Amino acid sequence: MKQKEEFTTWESLPDTITAKHIASYLDISRRRVYELFQKHLDDGGIPHFKIGASIRVDKSDFNQWIIQLKKDK
Repeated sequence: MKQKEEFTTWESLPDTITAKHIASYLDISRRRVYELFQKHLDDGGIPHFKIGASIRVDKSDFNQWIIQLKKDK
């Protein structure tokens, strides 16, 4: 049986991340991640890009998004 891979530390995340990675790292549902992809960046949306039907996030952009969230609190 395949073991579930956890992405709970910053170092465990690849340079280009998916909704699955983000959900695991933030301990939220993938559905919530996709909701955040739909939001405008100015409204707290996660910066992302598409490759065909797949949505990806640069790890550095994700880091900046987290930093901004902490500043806004």
